[in-house]
Amino acid sequence: MLEELLQLDQDFFLYLNGLGTKNWDNFFQFVSNKFSAIPLYLFLLILSFQKYGTKKTLVLLFTVALLITVTDQLGNFFKYGVARLRPCHDPEVAPYMRLVKSYCGGKFGYFSAHASNSFALAVFFGSILKSSVRYLGVFLVLWAALVAYSRVYIGVHFPLDILTGAFIGSLFGWLFVKLFIFALRKFSL
Repeated sequence: MLEELLQLDQDFFLYLNGLGTKNWDNFFQFVSNKFSAIPLYLFLLILSFQKYGTKKTLVLLFTVALLITVTDQLGNFFKYGVARLRPCHDPEVAPYMRLVKSYCGGKFGYFSAHASNSFALAVFFGSILKSSVRYLGVFLVLWAALVAYSRVYIGVHFPLDILTGAFIGSLFGWLFVKLFIFALRKFSL
């Protein structure tokens, strides 16, 4: 059954990856770049400061730094623990796929840290700032989904890598919302 699931994942990857065109390559490389979201992060920081003030925003920044560290390092742990090859390193898939960027990334790709980090931030900020901006959570989840899809588009992750990363990121985003609320109450901030 696992072999069938992995085969379906490879087939779905080749389908999605094959939908790409040169016209969209630069856009998806931009979306996939972690630095492209800096304006969004600054916007979220400003909203957080307006809602929470200096002390609570400092606690929030610490919480977010811890959240990203946990999701990112958990992704690395799984990549080396599971040792599933990235599509661009998989000899069964690589000859048939489009690799949009010049560098494939590390040898292993399960699960996507880009997806987990993006969804963790989307759930975290979407939850704590939901009263500040209408539909912010929806926008952030759509943004995270676009970032996650970009990893398939450029050829460095299978769909299951993305789905697992999205699930793990969402779970930890929710847990860290609870941690942030607990810290605010515990220290009477």
